[in-house]
Amino acid sequence: MINESRESIVQSTTMGSLRRGLLASLALLFVNLLPMALLLPGAHGAPAAGTGKSKISAVFVFGDSIVDPGNNNNRLTEARADFPPYGEDFPGGVATGRFSNGKVPGDMLASRLGIKELLPPYIGSDLQLSDLLTGVVFASGGSGYDPLTSIPATAISSTGQLELFLDYKEKLKALVGEEEMARVISEGIYFTVMGANDLANNYFTIPLRRHQYDLPSYVEFLVSSAVNFTMKLNEMGATRIGFIGIPPIGCCPSQRELGSRECEPMRNQAAQLFNSEITKEINRLNAEQSVPGSKFAYIDIYYNLLDLIQQPGLYGFKEVTEGCCGSTVLNAAIFIKNHPACPNVYDYIFWDSFHPTEKAYSIVVDKLIQQNMQYLM
Repeated sequence: MINESRESIVQSTTMGSLRRGLLASLALLFVNLLPMALLLPGAHGAPAAGTGKSKISAVFVFGDSIVDPGNNNNRLTEARADFPPYGEDFPGGVATGRFSNGKVPGDMLASRLGIKELLPPYIGSDLQLSDLLTGVVFASGGSGYDPLTSIPATAISSTGQLELFLDYKEKLKALVGEEEMARVISEGIYFTVMGANDLANNYFTIPLRRHQYDLPSYVEFLVSSAVNFTMKLNEMGATRIGFIGIPPIGCCPSQRELGSRECEPMRNQAAQLFNSEITKEINRLNAEQSVPGSKFAYIDIYYNLLDLIQQPGLYGFKEVTEGCCGSTVLNAAIFIKNHPACPNVYDYIFWDSFHPTEKAYSIVVDKLIQQNMQYLM
């Protein structure tokens, strides 16, 4: 009996050791796999594209030159970027019409959400069916929520971009049928990025609106126009809309104060006022639910970009006030066609006098996704 008890104790001890060893191995495996898991779509509170209720079929973007990937290429406009030095760090070194040295936020949003690496323009590109099924960009450099803003730039107005979206829906319906078209539209995620031109290139540059409105009244007009745009997009089938606010435009190289090179305060205050008021409207749209099941999210680009500007060293930047291609109003778009860029672009937050570099955009987009995507899922 004593021997049997000893054998039982030995067996129990051996099994315990095996269990502890197995648990230790599993724990080690978990520790090793955790960092990998955090890099997968769905980490940081953002559910993975294509899973369950949060499935994303496509990404659609409306806006201005921050997200225009080439819709202006064949337009008679100053707001073009389909020539060097634009695109020098884009795959293949091609100037596609994107207003940066490489990819722009639309590409990055589509990539981070697991849809595709590049989000193409709707106009002038040889789109395949797979492109149409997974999303396109309707944005146009020089556009804004104010219908007057797009006229001097001969850009596609915000209303014109909605018309392009309607054309897209008809084209997709003809290719895949109404049911599949409806699925793509309903499962898509939508982003709108406008307002910077309304302030920088319209209100503070062209006298007409300043004669009609003081600054708070103009911002109120802009907010109303932006809400109308968002509601129309919602009525056309977009049920998940990310509304990206106005960046700190007073800190763009071309907008900074002469001499001191400090950020121009009035432009930044106008952007902040717009962002504050549109946030209230986005909350109202979520509460009213004119189209049942809709989700709207205000996405803050202002403070995320300002953080880079105020703490450049933290993000690996050295130059804050100047653009890699120059810093005046004539150091952007067609005015720098075939001009040389700086040799050390990775030190710069701004590529030209108005648009950030690919590196800066990438950091900001990562922040936007981590902070906001759970509200659109």
